[in-house]
Amino acid sequence: MKTVSASRCVMNEIVLPNDTNNLGNLMGGRLLYWMDICAAISAQRHSNLVCVTAAVDFVEFNAPIRKGDVVVLESQVNRAFNTSLEVEINVWAENPRAQTKRKCNRAFYTFVALDEAGQKHPAPPIQPETEDEEERYEHAARRREIRLFMSGRLKIEEATYIKNDLLAALQAGA
Repeated sequence: MKTVSASRCVMNEIVLPNDTNNLGNLMGGRLLYWMDICAAISAQRHSNLVCVTAAVDFVEFNAPIRKGDVVVLESQVNRAFNTSLEVEINVWAENPRAQTKRKCNRAFYTFVALDEAGQKHPAPPIQPETEDEEERYEHAARRREIRLFMSGRLKIEEATYIKNDLLAALQAGA
């Protein structure tokens, strides 16, 4: 069993002219590339194995990141399932001249742990230590169920959270 804090990764990048579009904003693809690296480091720290990206969910682009900004990427494993891990990544933009920092992005990446032969390998369970980590741990199971349902790999009859959430919503509306 490992802790969330043991998987944390913080990366910093500066937005250079070749990273931007015609508006002077960081291109989304470049940001996703940096996010994937940061999230992979968290997954590999947790599993002590090579981890590959299996899915990227709920990517939020809330604010543009400008040329010259310092991008701060922070990731951690929210939950380990059997061979997969959910990694949350949050992104801030710092303007060094104005000395401001604003949250710009968030996403959830799913990684699969692989052994030396490239086969799926069980990932160690994670132990949330704080109330916030416990909440993220619970929400990770919901997101996983939604992802599996949407991909057709989980039937509604097999779902737990989706059914309970739907029943609660129906009862609240009745």
